[in-house]
Amino acid sequence: MIKSVSMKMGLHQGDRAILINAPADAVQAIDPSGLQLETELIGDFDYIHLFVVSQLELHKQLPAVKNQLKPTGTIWVSWPKGGQKGTDLALPTVIKIAYDYGFVESKCLRVNNIWSALKLTWPKAGKAYNNKYGKLNQ
Repeated sequence: MIKSVSMKMGLHQGDRAILINAPADAVQAIDPSGLQLETELIGDFDYIHLFVVSQLELHKQLPAVKNQLKPTGTIWVSWPKGGQKGTDLALPTVIKIAYDYGFVESKCLRVNNIWSALKLTWPKAGKAYNNKYGKLNQ
């Protein structure tokens, strides 16, 4: 059985979610139809998905969504693969920026031919996080 992108992401029916700057082809690939999809970043979310093309965008967006994520929630960050769309992002850079804002990474996947996605969560208390790309500020 082939898993859908939303299944690979661990999304659950009824999750309160928002997709920020999501292009139509990526939304179609994710298929958020079972989610409680919001259009404004108000309240707490189970799932936030940011689509960014530059480091500057990621630095602007992560602090904006940080306070809206439930303690058990996930933020997925997507960026164009292989330098597409003139991006200055790659996996190591996304991880470093995530750590700078207090998130840890746990999974990377392909949304479609253009977009990669990295799952970010809050760090677990008492767990040591050692990543060669970033240092967690705790």
